[in-house]
Amino acid sequence: MIKISDFKSNYVRKVSPFQFILVSTVFLLAVKSTAVAQPVLKVENYKHYIDSFNANDEELYAQYISNYESWHFLSGNIPLFDCPDKMIEQTYYFRWWTYRKHIKKTPDGFVILEFLPDVPWAGKYNTINCPAAHHIYEGRWLHNRAYINDYAKFWLEGGGSLRTYSFWIADALYNDYLVTKDVSLLKELFPLLIKNYEGWEKERLDSTGLFWQEDGKDGMEVSIGGALSDGGAGYRATINAYMYGDAVALSKIALLLHQQETAKNFIAKAEQIKRKMQDKLWDINANFLKVLPRGKVSLCTARELHGYTPWYFNMPDPKYNEAWKYLMDPNYFYAPFGPTTAEQNHPGFKVAYEGHECQWNGPSWPFATSITLTAAANLLNNYTQPYFSQEDYFKLISIYANSHRLKKEDGKTVPWIDENLNPFTGDWISRTRLKTWENGTWSAEKGGKERGKDYNHSTFCDLIITGLAGIRPQPGNSIIINPLVPPNTWDYFCLDNILYHNKTITLLYDKNGEHYKKGKGLVVFINGKKVASSVQLGKLEIAL
Repeated sequence: MIKISDFKSNYVRKVSPFQFILVSTVFLLAVKSTAVAQPVLKVENYKHYIDSFNANDEELYAQYISNYESWHFLSGNIPLFDCPDKMIEQTYYFRWWTYRKHIKKTPDGFVILEFLPDVPWAGKYNTINCPAAHHIYEGRWLHNRAYINDYAKFWLEGGGSLRTYSFWIADALYNDYLVTKDVSLLKELFPLLIKNYEGWEKERLDSTGLFWQEDGKDGMEVSIGGALSDGGAGYRATINAYMYGDAVALSKIALLLHQQETAKNFIAKAEQIKRKMQDKLWDINANFLKVLPRGKVSLCTARELHGYTPWYFNMPDPKYNEAWKYLMDPNYFYAPFGPTTAEQNHPGFKVAYEGHECQWNGPSWPFATSITLTAAANLLNNYTQPYFSQEDYFKLISIYANSHRLKKEDGKTVPWIDENLNPFTGDWISRTRLKTWENGTWSAEKGGKERGKDYNHSTFCDLIITGLAGIRPQPGNSIIINPLVPPNTWDYFCLDNILYHNKTITLLYDKNGEHYKKGKGLVVFINGKKVASSVQLGKLEIAL
């Protein structure tokens, strides 16, 4: 649903006040007869978060939507979220506020940045494809479609560097389609998505039947598995899961476009990757998917967090679910500001303040945490297993939310997102090191002042929407609601103003029916009309 506030934030700088009033009046008259869903949540109740973020911010690298304009943009573009845990709630709005900072207007349309300052290793318009699938997963919930549509076309048509880093673009765009139901974008880009996949096969698929990648090109420099081979190259669960995800997505897009033979071809490719990965990368003694260094016969001895990546794509067979018993164990990945990127009981585990500023041999990285949490939500929704529970998921996403903090030199603690975390103290390691990197200050070669500030390298809002609140997009004319909030944890929560299949969805849980006064238990509205409810938290399947 288009909002005047969104219209204003995007176009007010391009027209005179008189023109804006005139166009706005015409717009309002045009939609006057259209039924508009009455929201449960009042958008003005969350403005204080944005005001606080702006007041505490040093706006160093303003892009298309400045801090001054951020409220107008956000109030018309994002789903609203309300819950009793104000740390999780604040982090939700903080991450939308930071995402907005990275929207950049270019001659090729909108792109989404990873770093706000220009960095030497970036491509056209300072773009980097490493986190671009995260950008699409998160941005698919914005009401204005221009941002993700332009961004997708940039990567495939506008000169974006598609294969500099690993990038599951077909999967991301198919999951974007599950929210929008707009097949036209997929139809336009499908031949280029196939060409990109074939490029990966030519560059990274060898006679083993597996894809290989350097750890740095996975965005995971100085990993334990990477250290075992020249250049960090190995057969990794990451790149093989990404290519599996893209193959499955391409098969589904092909079916949408009535190209049955192409669909069969990509299903066969996906099945081969899955079979080879489970056969060659699974350590039967460690019960974990590990790196096989290229040119070696033995798997890496370390369990690394990226071993959970295949569940992001619902890839592994159920018998491999035993890997999840390690995630919440403090001898392995669990930490107060974790999870760690490598198991803590391995001799190669480090949390170092020397050497490369970006190390994946122990520190916690939001990039990997968000992949793991998406994978965990899939595990809880699509598998039956005893190793990882809703309570574990809630604890992990709470830790993730609480890690979004920085204590400033004046003693004030503010919301923050940066690069890598000390999993035991919550210190942002790269920032601590980079601020005195060269002659006691920031290095231009490393990206300049506050390189990692507001770092757009992970998801958070999508995790709240699809995981914790439980919006599970579907390919048909339906929606599944399956909140992962454990029973008896919260008395209320609400996700409102969700644009899904061109309808406005509201879901709320009100234990006693007294907080929102819209009914008792779990209640779902479509365009303001109550369509489903349950006294208890649980799964609802709803036809649209």
